[in-house]
Amino acid sequence: MVRILFVLLLLISVIPSLSAATASKKKTSAKPTAARTTVRKSPAKTTTARAKAKTPAKPVARKTRRATTTRRVAAPSTRRTTTKRARTSRSRRVSASVWKVSSFADATQGDKVDGEDLTVRRAVVEALNGLNGSVVVVDPSTGRILSMVNQQLAMKSGFIPCSTIKVIVGMAALSEGLIDRTTPMRLSRRLTLDLTEALARSDNQFFANLGVKMGFEKVSYYARLFGLGERATLGLEGEQPGRLPTESPKFGGVGMMCSFGEGITLTPLQLAAVMSSIANGGTLYYLQYPESQEQAANFVPRVKRQLDIAQYIPDIKPGMMGAVEYGTARRAAYDPNEPILGKTGTCTDRNSPTHMGWFGSFNDVEKNKLVVIVMLTGGKQVSGPVASGVAGDIYRRLSNQQYFAQQREISPAQLIQSSCCLQ
Repeated sequence: MVRILFVLLLLISVIPSLSAATASKKKTSAKPTAARTTVRKSPAKTTTARAKAKTPAKPVARKTRRATTTRRVAAPSTRRTTTKRARTSRSRRVSASVWKVSSFADATQGDKVDGEDLTVRRAVVEALNGLNGSVVVVDPSTGRILSMVNQQLAMKSGFIPCSTIKVIVGMAALSEGLIDRTTPMRLSRRLTLDLTEALARSDNQFFANLGVKMGFEKVSYYARLFGLGERATLGLEGEQPGRLPTESPKFGGVGMMCSFGEGITLTPLQLAAVMSSIANGGTLYYLQYPESQEQAANFVPRVKRQLDIAQYIPDIKPGMMGAVEYGTARRAAYDPNEPILGKTGTCTDRNSPTHMGWFGSFNDVEKNKLVVIVMLTGGKQVSGPVASGVAGDIYRRLSNQQYFAQQREISPAQLIQSSCCLQ
């Protein structure tokens, strides 16, 4: 009986605790229901929640990993592209800052043309076609300037001659007996050239070696003999004499002087006088520029000096012809029956700074032989080959007009002077 009473008392004490626990569980289970009801009452939150619910978690993680992987792979390429663009931008800025002279200009502005051969001038202007530079055309048998386009530039203090100096260096080496036309010079284990190939291909090392062997004094002597460092014309107001250094250049020495013309400044008029002396067999004329047709009709040649180079001209000509046939001046060629001989020059005049393109030339025809000097200034568009193309166009235009087949008028005074010189 006592045991029964004990169980009853125990049940009475436990039942209230169970009731409280049940009530607590009911309250706890009611909270999620309230939350679900709140979500349903908010359409925006419901839509967002459903959108999030529709997007699986694992695929999102995979896409994120793929995107990250792609970015990691592409990053080096992007950096390289950025670097390349930066370098290109810097290159353009440097290029714009280096080349101070435009490659194009009106070359005829301010020229006086009353005493010129207008047929020649018209051909020059059309061939130049807006390029910035100067062209001088001379009759090598008299020294008369037939046309001078961009006269201010032609008479300036001068520009670096670049590789056109190699003609004078070659003549000096021949005169000194250092080489003949076929003397081989080993330049490397696989390269050996003679004078003809070196001139045609404008090899720098060949002529630098000649300069070193001759020495500065010998090279300067022959440069002065050909008229460098002095005025080329007679009585032409405003012409500057250019410059011939009194000592070996600090930059590259006599080797650079003989391969690029380092330390020398040359005018188109001076180069025209040099080419004329080679074209006519050794007579260095004063260049003269008639100021009217009357002066042109009464033109009298004036000899500056006779050069003892006639025996060496046959050795220098093949290289100058090779330059046009297969070398650096191929753009000048137009007719094998009217061969052109010449020498290109391409370099940078650091004093300006200006990119230079030279071509000194003459045509080997029976009548009306001409010396044509083209000097271009500017930027990357300028070079010796481009200048040779301008000269070739001048020769071609004149040939199409039968200029070289015509009999050129000679004044009585010129006939008297010529007969005196031939005695």
